Amino acid sequence: MQPRNMSMSGVVDLAAVKAAGEAKAKAEQARAEAARQGGGAPGGAVPPSALVIDVDEAGFESAVLQLSNEVPVVLDFWAEWCEPCKQLGPLLERLAVEANGRFVLAKIDVDANQMLMQQFGIQGIPAVFAVVAGQVLPLFQGVAPEQQIRETLAQLVQVAEERFGILGLQVDPDASGAPAAPAPVPAGPYDALLEAAVVALDAGDLGGAVQAYKNVLADDPANSEAKLGLAQAELLSRVQHMDPQAVRTAAAENPRDPAAQMAAADLDLAGGHVADAFSRLVDTVRVTAGDERDSVRVRLLELFEVIGADDPRVTAARTALARVLF
Repeated sequence: MQPRNMSMSGVVDLAAVKAAGEAKAKAEQARAEAARQGGGAPGGAVPPSALVIDVDEAGFESAVLQLSNEVPVVLDFWAEWCEPCKQLGPLLERLAVEANGRFVLAKIDVDANQMLMQQFGIQGIPAVFAVVAGQVLPLFQGVAPEQQIRETLAQLVQVAEERFGILGLQVDPDASGAPAAPAPVPAGPYDALLEAAVVALDAGDLGGAVQAYKNVLADDPANSEAKLGLAQAELLSRVQHMDPQAVRTAAAENPRDPAAQMAAADLDLAGGHVADAFSRLVDTVRVTAGDERDSVRVRLLELFEVIGADDPRVTAARTALARVLF
């Protein structure tokens, strides 16, 4: 899904000059102490396995807040039932390893860490934040093309270095604890087409991605990866040129207009407000009839595909839709 904010433009505003100066002093002190002791982060090398960590509420202070004085910590809030999380998580892990110590990825299971989810004010997942020198910086919600995510993380690293003097960790690729290379997975019959769709998404070619996913579904209508990818690509295509303010104004002024409500629901979902998107369309189904009602129902089913059938919010919305229809 399109993130609500793929820009780091607000980061500097969140970091006051005094806080940045204090953070620089802490970073320099940490480096000096590590050098004096002859090892340890950030002065000593760490294994690649230290670049992606699982974090819970009990270990948050030491694993995130304290570590953020040495390296930017990117927080990935996810859950096992969240289909978009399964797409974003591996991408973030790969980028963390590629960054080679310029940031650390901390994964937080929201089902097991409800308090952290509430403290961060998270209403939809996946949600990604960063912590630099103890300061929380919102990055984005949802899934976006890889290039956009790369640019956001590059800006984060730049801000950490320039404003806070935080240079990251040294990584020893030969250190013990490095993750073993995964066993090769046999190529599936549609892997080339699915990869072509991902490449098109990364390049911003949403039309190409849509067509690639449709090509898979033409031969294999039940292909779950293609169905999810198509739903997400079509959502991105619909929202990429929208004026959010105009869309939301139109929806507020025309509560019975199916087109206005569907556009607003697309923005809701793309911004991570899943429950809001679903309830908006269920309410629109309730007040419409005939072809208009059917068009809204179909759009709601398409949005279910974006989130995934196992998501409890989809289950709840299906129940609400059934009550309205029957």
